[in-house]
Amino acid sequence: MTFVRFNPWQSNHKKPFGALLVNSLVHLSIEVVSEFNKEVYLVIHKDFQETQKIKMENGEGHFYTYEYFLNQGKGLYFYHFEIQSFIGDQIINEFFGASEDGGAGVFYSSETLTWDFQITCYEKEETAPDWYRESVFYQIFPDRFYNGNPNEVVNHPKKNSFLYGTKSDLPLYIKDNQGEILRWDFFGGNLKGIQAKIPYLKKLGITALYLNPIFEAASNHRYDTGDFLKIDSVLGTEADFQALIDELHKNDMRLVLDGVFSHVGQRSRYFNVDGSYGEQEGAYQNIHSPYYSWFKFTDYPDKYDSWWGIKDLPTIDKANESYRAFIYGEKDSVISKWTQMGVDGWRLDVADELPDDFIQGIRKTLDYSKEKVLIGEVWEDASNKISYRIRRNYIFGDHLHGVMNYPLRNAIISLLNNELPPEKIAKSLMKLYENYPKEVFMNSFNNIGTHDTERILTVLNQQTKKLNLAFGFLMSFLGSPCIYYGDESGVLGGKDPDNRRFHPWENGQQEIYDLCQKWIHTRKNHLPLIYGDLSLFYNDSLFGILRSYQGEYVALVINPNSNAFLIEEPLTFIAEETKISEDLNQRLLNQRILDNDFLFLVNGKSVNI
Repeated sequence: MTFVRFNPWQSNHKKPFGALLVNSLVHLSIEVVSEFNKEVYLVIHKDFQETQKIKMENGEGHFYTYEYFLNQGKGLYFYHFEIQSFIGDQIINEFFGASEDGGAGVFYSSETLTWDFQITCYEKEETAPDWYRESVFYQIFPDRFYNGNPNEVVNHPKKNSFLYGTKSDLPLYIKDNQGEILRWDFFGGNLKGIQAKIPYLKKLGITALYLNPIFEAASNHRYDTGDFLKIDSVLGTEADFQALIDELHKNDMRLVLDGVFSHVGQRSRYFNVDGSYGEQEGAYQNIHSPYYSWFKFTDYPDKYDSWWGIKDLPTIDKANESYRAFIYGEKDSVISKWTQMGVDGWRLDVADELPDDFIQGIRKTLDYSKEKVLIGEVWEDASNKISYRIRRNYIFGDHLHGVMNYPLRNAIISLLNNELPPEKIAKSLMKLYENYPKEVFMNSFNNIGTHDTERILTVLNQQTKKLNLAFGFLMSFLGSPCIYYGDESGVLGGKDPDNRRFHPWENGQQEIYDLCQKWIHTRKNHLPLIYGDLSLFYNDSLFGILRSYQGEYVALVINPNSNAFLIEEPLTFIAEETKISEDLNQRLLNQRILDNDFLFLVNGKSVNI
């Protein structure tokens, strides 16, 4: 009988923890106990390259070790272990690899079935500006936030659209038999409205805004860009936008824009299906248009590549050099224009649709300016993401500073709705922490709701106590938290378009606002919640987050259950124990946490917030 133990989250098995810089050494040590003579091999390969089988050295006790040199460039390295036991004249091969949940490895019956452990090897530390690390963001869907005009007059209502009678009306799509939207609905929110609500946002504790698209477009969401160089007239003018930027900066607040560069609208200046930009303008109207080469037609002009087959969104050929120069060239490009006006960063819509060198080009242009940040919309683990049969280079250096952390949102909801046990939640998040370079993980753009998801209060079955826990989890986790507009006021909503209701300025839920504000200010008042290292702990009923920084620590312990819990035994830390975790466990003994409630501790002392 062979006993094997290897856990890459333990320093006596893998050192250093997590992702590593190019040309680093990683020390691997596996414990193998057997009554038979044996040899242990490290089986490792760089992504899509040949496999090496390396005999490991017998170290102290039952440990077999090897120090591997990550000298084949940035990317992913995958490895498992092979154990050869010599039993008489027989050689028995056993394989030990990664478990699906992460952490401690497991046996496999054959090498072809064995899951590999992953080492992420990166080229550069992606340290984001301090303002970004310290920010609490607020995402605004501009049409649904606030109208800052006198008497709420709507700017330039669009052709073939409709306005709601009251702000409490529910959003609605009017579609034809093919599912195409016939009329877009507008509420009339605008840039002046955002500027007018800066005092409200500051009081809440917000320090940065992320705006859904603001450029000229036919729809209310504006992901069907009509003109990248113009502010949508419903929102206001370029002067209004500059005034918003200036006022935000006067109030020590920052602004991140949504960059939608994978596709445009079919009614855009560049495609112009309806001729609204001129009868000879645009690729659809004229094969001699300077924009014709941006698109791929299969039967001109009516059959063309479009995003997810939606005819309203013609896909752009991102390899086209003229398009690249237009988007991120050093002079007179889209990125240059708006960044020079004072925009502090960009969130790239559907980053999977943008080639790596396209993203790298945007990053290079942004780096000419100081203190800018580039975040990508990636819904999964960004370290090992494959899109269009290509392994992506999002987080290996000189591409994205960080990505939207949808796995965190999934984890929070699964925990609070009792869909998965705390141990599984902790392992899923630690696996992500392991796979990302630490700086990139610290740059995560964290959310519990966006314009693409159901409202968090709806998902939590309108339970305010659980929403309080969601706010606490979000503000305690590593990364930059973002509140989706209206979540602080208890807005409900299912899938698009219901999740895009108008902000309830007259009848928001004050209790929920107070909870959200409390957690935002708690984060801002405790440096470990901004810059601290992350540890996770749990038992069958509770989930905990520990953040430590410069000798201080803060811990949040969540009880997501409908019954109170008395802590009578130490909780399990998913990685190795430290003096801080031992002290915390001592402090937690005999503490009682009520149903759907929490404990918040600062340096071991329970604090009311």
